Amino acid sequence: MLGPEEFIKDAIQKIKEQLGDKKAIIGLSGGVDSSVCSVLVQEAIGDNLIAIFVDHGLLREGEVEEVTNTFKDRLNFNYVDASEEFLNALEGVEDPEEKRKIIGKVFIDVFEREAEKTDAKYLVQGTIAPHWIESKGKIKSHHNLALPSGMVLELVEPIRDLYKDEVREIGLLLDLPEKVVHRQPFPGPGLAVRVIGSLTPEKLDICRKANKIVTDEIEKAGIDKDVWQYFAVLTDSKVTGVKGDQRDFGYLVVLRIVDSVDAMTAYVPELPWKVIQTMSQRITSEISEVTHVALSISDKPPSTIEFA
Repeated sequence: MLGPEEFIKDAIQKIKEQLGDKKAIIGLSGGVDSSVCSVLVQEAIGDNLIAIFVDHGLLREGEVEEVTNTFKDRLNFNYVDASEEFLNALEGVEDPEEKRKIIGKVFIDVFEREAEKTDAKYLVQGTIAPHWIESKGKIKSHHNLALPSGMVLELVEPIRDLYKDEVREIGLLLDLPEKVVHRQPFPGPGLAVRVIGSLTPEKLDICRKANKIVTDEIEKAGIDKDVWQYFAVLTDSKVTGVKGDQRDFGYLVVLRIVDSVDAMTAYVPELPWKVIQTMSQRITSEISEVTHVALSISDKPPSTIEFA
């Protein structure tokens, strides 16, 4: 197994040999996997790599601005707003696997259109080992592996044999910002797998607001680097509550906070109870559609980190 510095040199050389002077595109999400891939490939082929940041309408609050500001001056950066296309394709879809497959297909459609504009021949992906291991084991499909058989772009996966902790180490050596390197993992399908059941603008708005509250409180408590992933899930269950002196019937939100090293296994750590209470109080008071908040205490396995 190569050390991180040797891996970088070896990966850059292999990318040069595979791509030569041809152009490539990469779907840049702003997460550590795609960010490391983007920098590695740019080191090899320069501006022949076009980093495409696709807004699929399923991002977290403030994510478009954050990713754009981080990479617009460092990479050959291209922002594409395809949110309407994604949300139209997902309308009425409830099954999480079907959501993932639809999102993967629409991503490829977007990438192939962008590739035609730039005459790109390759698609770079930030696939890492847990993605293809889980897909091969039929635990869940990953959108960046669900490529249609007619795809005309040739696939490049420079970090496919690495685990998340190894990717972070390489990201630091590539001088990526600390905030990017230690950014908590966010699924490619975005909030589509954190909203259980069919997607609507209202549900996405609720989930987005709840996730922002969870992030705010974890960071405020100073434990954001002590846990692997933290987020809120909007379930499709409604439960009775009381707001003011009136009976209410609103959504159940579940808090999911886990620790891990490589995402293959994960556990729920001991958490400051005051932080959990504050999250619950803020979510139910600031989001009128929510009446109940629960905490998931299941490890992986038998659960997965994401709910869907």
